Amino acid sequence: MKTTRLDHHRFILSSLLFILFLCVLASINEVRFDSLLKFGRCALTDSNPPPEPFNSSAKPLAANSSSVDDDDVRILIGILTLPDQYHRRHFLRLIYGTQSPIGSQVDVKFVFCNLTKEDQKVLVALEIMRYDDVIILNCKENMNKGKTYTYFSSLPEIFNDTDRPYPPYHYVMKADDDVYLRLDNLVKSLKQLPREDLYYGYVIPCPSMDPFVHYMSGMGYMVSWDIVEWIRDSEIPRNHMEGPEDKVFGDWIREGHRAKNRYNAKWSMYNFPEPPTRCTHELWPDTIAVHLLKNQEKWIQTLNYFNVTRNLKPSKLYHIP
Repeated sequence: MKTTRLDHHRFILSSLLFILFLCVLASINEVRFDSLLKFGRCALTDSNPPPEPFNSSAKPLAANSSSVDDDDVRILIGILTLPDQYHRRHFLRLIYGTQSPIGSQVDVKFVFCNLTKEDQKVLVALEIMRYDDVIILNCKENMNKGKTYTYFSSLPEIFNDTDRPYPPYHYVMKADDDVYLRLDNLVKSLKQLPREDLYYGYVIPCPSMDPFVHYMSGMGYMVSWDIVEWIRDSEIPRNHMEGPEDKVFGDWIREGHRAKNRYNAKWSMYNFPEPPTRCTHELWPDTIAVHLLKNQEKWIQTLNYFNVTRNLKPSKLYHIP
C-alpha cells in the first residue's frame, strides 16, 4: 500500500517536472523564433526595399534618347497645339516616342494656353500625370496674337532655375502639330552648327535659298538658347506680337540684329508632295521634316515611306502582315 502511494507521488512529481521542462523549452524556442523572425525581416528589408511610389510620367517625351553626355546636344521641341487636341497629342507621342536619336537629348513638349473648360482641367491633368510633356502658357489661346512670344519668353523662367546644366537646352524649336520630324536627321544636321546666335529652318519664300533675306517657315524653326533669353528680355518682341507668327519672329530677329548664324534646311524640310506647289518636295531619305500632314492618309503614306515600323519585334502576341 505504501509502495503504491510512493509510486503515485513519484509519477505526479515526474509529470510536473516534465511540464516545467516543456515550458522552459517553449520559452527558449519562442525567443529564438522571434530573433529569427526579426533577422528575416531585416534581411528582406535590406535586399528588397519598399517599392517606390508609382511614377506615372513614363519618361517625359525625351524621344527615347540614348544615354546623354554633357557634351551632347540638348534640344527642346515645343509643338504648339490646342488643349482639345487629345487624339493628335496621343498620336504624336507614338511618332516621337518610337524615335531614338543618338548622342542627344530631345525633349518634345505640347504647348498651349490656359485651360478654359472643366473637362480640360481633368483630361489634361491626367495627361500631365501620365506623360509630363505639357507646357501650359499663361495666355488666351491664339495663333497670331502673341502665343509664340509667350512660348519663347516663358522658357527661361521655366527651365533656368532647375538642376539642369546651363544652358538647359542648346536649341529650342517651335513646331506645328501637322509636321513630321525625323529626329535623328535633325540632330545630325546640328552637329557642326554653332550653339549660339543661331536661327534654323525652312526659308520663306519657298523658291529662296538665302536665310538672311526673309524668315523661316512656321512648320518648324529653331533658335539657340541665347536668342530665347534675348526674346524674354528685349522690348522688340514685346512691342510687336501680332501678325503671322513666323514672319513676326523673323522681324524680331532682323530688328534686333540677331542670328548672325543661320541655317537653311531646305530641301530636307518641305511640304507634303501633294498637291504640288513651289514649297513641296518628293519624300526622300534625307528628310528632316514633312509639313502639312492634314489627314491620316498623308501621315500613313509618309510613315510607310520611312518604314517606321521596321523595328517591330516578332511575337506570338500579334500577327501583322
